[in-house]
Amino acid sequence: MQEYETTIGLEIHVQLKTKSKMFCGSDNMSVDADPNTNVCPVCMGFPGTLPVPNKQAIEWTILLGLALGANIPEEFNFERKNYFYPDLPKAYQISSATNPPVIGGSLGISVGTDSGQARMTDKEERKIRIHHIHLEEDAGKLVHDKSDNALVDLNRAGTPLVEIVTEPDMASAEEAKVFAQSLRSLIRHLGISDANMEQGNMRFDINVSVKKKGAKELGTKVEVKNLNSFKMLERAILFEENRQRELVDEGKKITQETRGWDDSKGKTLPQRSKEEANDYRYFPEPDIPSITTKEIVERMKDQLPELPQEKAKRFETEYGFDKRLAESLADDIEMANYFEKTLEHIEKTAKDSFEKKKYARMTANWITTELVGKINETGIEFTEIKVEPENMAELVISIENGTISGKQAKDVFAEMFETGKSAFGIIEEKGMKQITDTGEIDKIIQEVLDTNQKSVDDFKAGKEKAFGFLVGQVMAKTKGQANPKAVNDILKEKLK
Repeated sequence: MQEYETTIGLEIHVQLKTKSKMFCGSDNMSVDADPNTNVCPVCMGFPGTLPVPNKQAIEWTILLGLALGANIPEEFNFERKNYFYPDLPKAYQISSATNPPVIGGSLGISVGTDSGQARMTDKEERKIRIHHIHLEEDAGKLVHDKSDNALVDLNRAGTPLVEIVTEPDMASAEEAKVFAQSLRSLIRHLGISDANMEQGNMRFDINVSVKKKGAKELGTKVEVKNLNSFKMLERAILFEENRQRELVDEGKKITQETRGWDDSKGKTLPQRSKEEANDYRYFPEPDIPSITTKEIVERMKDQLPELPQEKAKRFETEYGFDKRLAESLADDIEMANYFEKTLEHIEKTAKDSFEKKKYARMTANWITTELVGKINETGIEFTEIKVEPENMAELVISIENGTISGKQAKDVFAEMFETGKSAFGIIEEKGMKQITDTGEIDKIIQEVLDTNQKSVDDFKAGKEKAFGFLVGQVMAKTKGQANPKAVNDILKEKLK
């Protein structure tokens, strides 16, 4: 079997969450809207209408470029990309692909050094270069009904869309997936898009080629379009590189073409031969003058927030987290904000007894294990959880001060997640407060010892299981509310 090298480039389309569309005043938020209700003569392509560029969409595109360390030209212009398709009412798309607002830049990623499945140990830091980012309007959407009729919904037509085009710097499906995930995290930290793939906010086109190991020239590039999940992205790349390797092994020619992904069959299928740029007959948009960027760049520099990698490094320094935990928290902006808000509430409540690093570790562990576990189990988004940061703070404080045990905490949290009730309220309502009074615990233990003499004798005879039985009797007598550590300490002392 010959050895091969894979080369991958990505084109990532991200819908910006501006209030209005790219070139008109129509509402840009159409997730729950009826078909063809967020439309106007401009985005429906009526003759004689004039486009007016969305200022915020331009600013956010440049903000993204600055976050990626890109070069921002002093001016850029929009042009018409001509092609006919039923969901493109003007028969051309207004884009900025040939003279883009953002050039270059890069994004660092961490991947397994064997380019296989990612491991949290043995990581390699890599930079994936950006070729350019351009801004354009999205097309509408075709919907097929039960009779297989094609219906056109133009709610999405005119939505501001940034396209991030990478250099062919990725060599495996893992690297491509990690890059896409890192870019999504960055975009969400900037607040320019929800990047919700189920709603079509973020979509991927992949360019894949293979060559024999050591060959100087790249293989023939094949494009696979419209992938809308990380899993789909990874599967499509793995399939395509295997398909191309088999063709080369058989001495067959790889055709440069555009293919689609059939997720149910787990394979790519041919769609059309690859278009060249001149097929689109690009020419400058006559109704929009060139856009100068100098003032926008200066303004956007002041609006750059703390980015994911910066946040992760701060978490390591400020809270003493290891790299894995810091990156896990910092990657999701919603989770990171939730964590720090929870910690703020703990500090206000605990006051003089507040130990930042200790409480930070407990809070982070509860969020990344119990909370994320429940979110994954129920399939909801982080923004949909009912547990407010102040309620999570109450739970952590209750565990730390011994009000409830770790086992009880899991029961309390389950009800918090289900109902949104406060931790203090549930603990009070269920009478779960731990007995920490050592005098009271001592008295209960003595009662248990007096009524279980055989177990006492068994323990003294070397039968360790008897100790566990006696602990269980104490916990049963106190309905699980006795502090476990105090029970163990006092019982051991009495059995000496």
